[in-house]
Amino acid sequence: MPAWLMPVLKSVLPYVGTIVSAAAPVFTKKNADAAANQTILLQQQITELQAAASANDAHIKELAIQLQNTVEALEKGASLADRRHQWILVFCILAIIISVMSLGTVLYFFLAR
Repeated sequence: MPAWLMPVLKSVLPYVGTIVSAAAPVFTKKNADAAANQTILLQQQITELQAAASANDAHIKELAIQLQNTVEALEKGASLADRRHQWILVFCILAIIISVMSLGTVLYFFLAR
């Protein structure tokens, strides 16, 4: 599992329940006498839909803020990993240079005898 996946999951998982509950609101059901009160029922359903849409809007904004924070954290981690990679590359090149110099010195002393 990639290392960056765990922080993303930890930041998103607390909001999954809220998003699911906001995405599936319970609307007013039609009764047996719905034909008589159809306009009242329609008004009530429209009001519920508007409330659900505004709640979804608030949750989407909150999720966007969390996603922005997650992306910023990922970018920070990526830049840190990139700097570490550069340092490791420098140390590897230095190790190769020192190894070649050591091998050359040993060969020089071995062949100079």
